[in-house]
Amino acid sequence: MTVASRLVKKGISLVQQIEQKRPFPAQVQRRTLQSLLKRAEHTAFGRHYGFGKIAMSDNPEQLFQEMVPMHDYNRMFEEWWSRTLAGEPDVSWRGSVKYFALSSGTSGAASKYIPITNDMRRSMRQAALRMFSCLPRYGLPPSFYTREWLMIGGSASLQDLGHCHVGDLSGINASNPPMWIRRYYRPGTRIARISDWDERTEAIAKMAPQWNVGVLTGLPSWVQLTLERVIEYHGLNHIHEIWPNLRIFVSGGIAFGPYRKSFEELLGHPLIYQDSYLASEGFIAFQSRPGTSAMRLQLNNNIFFEFVPFNEEHFDEEGQLRPEARALTIDEVKEGTDYALLMSTCAGAWRYLIGDTVRFADKERSEILITGRTKHFLSICGEHLSVDNMNQAIRRTEAALNVKINEFTVSGVKAGTHFAHRWYIGCSPQVDPNILSKVLDEQLMAVNDDYAAERSAMLRPPQVSAIDATIFYDWQRHTGKMNGQSKFPRVMKGTQLAEWEAFVQSKR
Repeated sequence: MTVASRLVKKGISLVQQIEQKRPFPAQVQRRTLQSLLKRAEHTAFGRHYGFGKIAMSDNPEQLFQEMVPMHDYNRMFEEWWSRTLAGEPDVSWRGSVKYFALSSGTSGAASKYIPITNDMRRSMRQAALRMFSCLPRYGLPPSFYTREWLMIGGSASLQDLGHCHVGDLSGINASNPPMWIRRYYRPGTRIARISDWDERTEAIAKMAPQWNVGVLTGLPSWVQLTLERVIEYHGLNHIHEIWPNLRIFVSGGIAFGPYRKSFEELLGHPLIYQDSYLASEGFIAFQSRPGTSAMRLQLNNNIFFEFVPFNEEHFDEEGQLRPEARALTIDEVKEGTDYALLMSTCAGAWRYLIGDTVRFADKERSEILITGRTKHFLSICGEHLSVDNMNQAIRRTEAALNVKINEFTVSGVKAGTHFAHRWYIGCSPQVDPNILSKVLDEQLMAVNDDYAAERSAMLRPPQVSAIDATIFYDWQRHTGKMNGQSKFPRVMKGTQLAEWEAFVQSKR
């Protein structure tokens, strides 16, 4: 074992020892909330909502929920973050903010500016180190710990606004990687700063033989595109011909399931998959052990979590919070129920609706699964179809027809006096749309009882268009989101749907 390997393993051991001494989740979260309140007490937000009083109360969680309203992005930005972006210090978090993550998510074209404070950057690095400390549980040899990490994300070339820098979160992190990984980080800051996706991918492909990659990280779709280009550039049969020590893929951002079949065709031997939940608002959770796809919430990392039951009592048909919505704390949640996630963070987000829905797979371990988005579900006549349901049905359809489905999007439409779901599916090889519709319909009924009930009432069979998967990536280029970080929307509505359908038609 090299000196470097021993040092890395010793560091991992220390982190694991600290992690094993964790108290009960509710206690950890109370301390986290009190710490956040005290550090933001003298900000404009903290003075407005009486953080000093809340932090000193006997039940800070209850008083916090009574005194501070829930915020979506629009409310948080219009009332507070717009002042931060203009350069005003001490607005919703102490000090000035030097970085903002640009995020349009998957719900529209308008860019969102998410503050990335120095405290949040430290929080993200701490979570990344904790995730890295879990690798010995996967039985990896000592030599693995000095292999290189190839991180596929947005460009590290940031926009300079004078008082702050703006760009993709992955680009912000890539511009100054943590000390403990800097030696092993690839593609390196020079290539990471290339703003054009295709040019950056070409540079990665050219340099690939010089690297000894052991870990891949990034959104599945962008990582897959990168591997395909490396294989094509060097005339390989699979990626392990050039990176024989590649062992782990750290996935995040979107569900890996729909990509798994086509992704694994690029490999020479199986990989270990470790899921992560890193958003612009914080590093929320990661898979900490083999044998599960659930991820452990980071309860002691400057984020206070709340959970709003994702049902008609708390959300309207557009996925908006109802005025009477009530949030639960970590000790009040139940396994198997979908919750919309609220976060209060060291970046100045307070009771912030991030837009994702999660489900507790193991409450004792604080392990969750991402089940969808508050606005990315279909329930035009009571079918309550979540993104998780869609992913499951797509995987089953893929297996039943022995095809590869890399991308898909769906919308709800009128069908005469009834309704239907209109699907666009990137399928290889191409399949008769009628057959695809029939199999997909069967699988949707198998994974969602409400869908099955509505199929015998107001919901017509799926309207399926089987298209070339490259059209999805051409759309990303067309909309300026071919960048290594953007996610293709699983559900489209309104103007976005009309523009997409016109674009698809132009490609035929």
